[in-house]
Amino acid sequence: MKGKLVLEDGSCFYGQMIAGEFTTGEVVFNTGMTGYQEILTDPSYCGQIVTMTYPLIGNYGVNASFDQSRKPFVKGYIVSELCDKPSNWQSEDSLVNYLKKNKISCLYDVDTRAIAKRIRSAGTMRGWIVPEDIDELALKQVMEVPLDNQQVKEVTTERVYKMPNTGYKVVVMDFGIKQNILDSLHKTGCECIVVPAQTDAAAILSYEPDGIFLSNGPGDPQDAQYAIETITKLITQKPIFGICLGHQLLALAMGAQTYKLKFGHRGSNHPVKDLESGRVYITSQNHGYAVDEASISNLDVTVTHRAVNDGTIEGFKHNSLPVFSVQYHPEAAPGPDDSAYLFTEFISLMAKED
Repeated sequence: MKGKLVLEDGSCFYGQMIAGEFTTGEVVFNTGMTGYQEILTDPSYCGQIVTMTYPLIGNYGVNASFDQSRKPFVKGYIVSELCDKPSNWQSEDSLVNYLKKNKISCLYDVDTRAIAKRIRSAGTMRGWIVPEDIDELALKQVMEVPLDNQQVKEVTTERVYKMPNTGYKVVVMDFGIKQNILDSLHKTGCECIVVPAQTDAAAILSYEPDGIFLSNGPGDPQDAQYAIETITKLITQKPIFGICLGHQLLALAMGAQTYKLKFGHRGSNHPVKDLESGRVYITSQNHGYAVDEASISNLDVTVTHRAVNDGTIEGFKHNSLPVFSVQYHPEAAPGPDDSAYLFTEFISLMAKED
């Protein structure tokens, strides 16, 4: 079936369509050469149409062990060359079948570099994957459907669950956590108690945790005011470590501000400098918002990490409390394990408080 991507500025990009359903979302691009299944199942992409700039997608198939959440949360997927005959010893199925089974609208045989250039020039915008021959009235009706701004509530766990272990007890606030993050915490020996995003401070502290982890997740951090209020009450109570959305929410809870990046950081090759050691790490990133420099400069915190490409804040720590966060994803390990020290640092903070 022939289809097209229509951007809100009127730009159109044509290709072949899988799933055949209308879909609406914020159109973003990812520069990663691999990891397409992890991207599809990363809850941080909830509500978005993801364009892959690397042209060969699906060539090593899919495997259930690569999933990062209970299901894919992307609204749509756009690729250049879609491989339907993968070759890899771990492959359990093709990406084509995976997209069909999960009813993910996909456009392929598309000039994805052109889409990325358009977004880089004009900024992230809404888009619609529709059949090429859609009539104007139907397209207008699709375009009038508003985007959801409560993605965290869609992706968070519906119930509390635990990953038992013998080490420190950590309550994980699930704003859309990736499985690899939970596995990374668990590998350090932590007992993880994962709670829904709307859990209040009193309930979290009732578990008597040694530390609190703030997870990644989708959307504008300022839309999650309930989480900001909870984190504000927790900052002085326990050691806290935040990643991605958790980093942004922590900054907001401290009184800083966040802003939307023109086209975000999404890929597995983003250089970040650790200002304390002077080392530069190659990192995996997936975010469309950043912490405002001016708003954080007046707080009792120190910026610890910066993006080499644009100088945006990639990490900070409180100067007197055992609280810190990073914007990027240390668990994704494109380095491969350069940033694993951040989980060890969290353990060290809990040990000092013990």
